[in-house]
Formats: sequence, C-alpha cells, structure tokens
Amino acid sequence: MKTFIRKIELQTMRAYVTVKTRAHEITGKTKEAFLNKEGQGTLDVAVTVLISIVLGALILGGLYLIVSGTVLPTITQKIKDMFNYQG
Repeated sequence: MKTFIRKIELQTMRAYVTVKTRAHEITGKTKEAFLNKEGQGTLDVAVTVLISIVLGALILGGLYLIVSGTVLPTITQKIKDMFNYQG
C-alpha cells in the first residue's frame, strides 16, 4: 500500500512540474509576442494602399468625365462631318 501511495505522489509531482514548465513556456511566448514589433508597419502599409486606391478611383472618375463630356462629342461630330462630306 505504501508503494501505491508513493507512485501516486510521484505521478502527481511529475504532473505538477510538467504543468508548471508549460505555463512558464507559454508565459515566455506571450511576453515575446507582446514585445515583438515586427508587424508594426503593417497598418501603415494598409492605410497607404487604401489611400492609393481612393486617389486612383478619383483620378479615373475625373478622366472619364473629361473624356465623356469634352472629347467624345467632338470626335462624334468630326466622324459625322467626315461621312457627310458634300464635296
């Protein structure tokens, strides 16, 4: 009976040491993750890309308005004048 109790005590101690060791490992990894500054510029890049997309859309929209309002009617009129030549 003494050996049985001793075995249970040893297993309990091993389990305690294992849990304690893993808790320290997890704590260390968590500290490293919080102190890691490698991904710090990711938000800056995302904002820059978003601003670039918005500015590009505005520029394309402006060019479309210029082309559809000024250039296309002029081209259409010139094409009609070419085919209605009375020469």
